Amino acid sequence: MKIYTKTGDKGETALFGGERVPKDAQRIEAYGSVDELNCILGVIQSLQPDKLIAATLQKIQNQLFELGADLATPKAHQSPLIPRIKLSHSSFIEKTIDRMEKVLHPLKTFILPGGTVIASQLHLARTVCRRAERSVVRLSRNEDIGDAVIIYLNRLSDLLFVMARYANHQSGQEEVKWISGLRKTR
Repeated sequence: MKIYTKTGDKGETALFGGERVPKDAQRIEAYGSVDELNCILGVIQSLQPDKLIAATLQKIQNQLFELGADLATPKAHQSPLIPRIKLSHSSFIEKTIDRMEKVLHPLKTFILPGGTVIASQLHLARTVCRRAERSVVRLSRNEDIGDAVIIYLNRLSDLLFVMARYANHQSGQEEVKWISGLRKTR
């Protein structure tokens, strides 16, 4: 099978189920952002994070493939071959957040994104996740995608934030607290 099909040469692509849509359709934008997030998580994996982060990211990457398939398949096209994101996907994320937060000090101030390379990349992934979430919310205004997808992306961005903090903690890297420009300096 050839990688190029030439079927998209006129600016259209096919959804699961066969419907053709413009490549700039909101649905395509939504699952494209999810794909971008998955790629960033692959970059983080290449940096060889600790075992808990690596195992969590591997599971999340697989779930993001399912999320992409879910978004690429209109609800009207039901197929047992197309996985759908469920609330149980978010439950896994919440349990992982709770596990990581047990070793972290509670936040009392905002922190700046950064620290180790892995933590910095996790913060970047969080921002891409938030963009994907915004894109999915826009899609949900016009098409039925169910509630679980938005909940999943919202929880995932929380996990990526906590995971960045966890990565810094595991490396002994202190987080940099945000200092407001309104604060008087002496």
